[in-house]
Amino acid sequence: MIRYTLKCDQGHTFESWFASASAYDTVRKAGHVACVHCGSHAIEKALMAPAVSQVKAPPPDAPPTVTPKNDALAALRREVEEKSDYVGDKFVTEARAMHNGSTPERAIYGEARIDEAKALIDDGIPVLPLPFVPKIKTN
Repeated sequence: MIRYTLKCDQGHTFESWFASASAYDTVRKAGHVACVHCGSHAIEKALMAPAVSQVKAPPPDAPPTVTPKNDALAALRREVEEKSDYVGDKFVTEARAMHNGSTPERAIYGEARIDEAKALIDDGIPVLPLPFVPKIKTN
């Protein structure tokens, strides 16, 4: 399941859940997504930030803990890093090139400013923020 924040052409925003990103595209193209406020079918994805909860930091002398959330995040990171190409600050260029067919499609990850990510979404290029900073960037 994936949750999107959506925006209609009248400026109303609302959230909705879909089975997948492709399910959203299919349902929207079929005209089955409408604004909950005004009924408009001119709907676009709005820029979203990932849901991140705040956790109180443990005392400096506390032993490290492993929680299911940490395990899931570590597993997601491994999956992304093993199955995707890191393109760094070339993310926007690479995503556009794949979208317009000038380079073969593949899984990529990298960095983009908020305005660049919004422009990609506005142009119908699917992007998703990752809930972690790439290791390449952390060293």
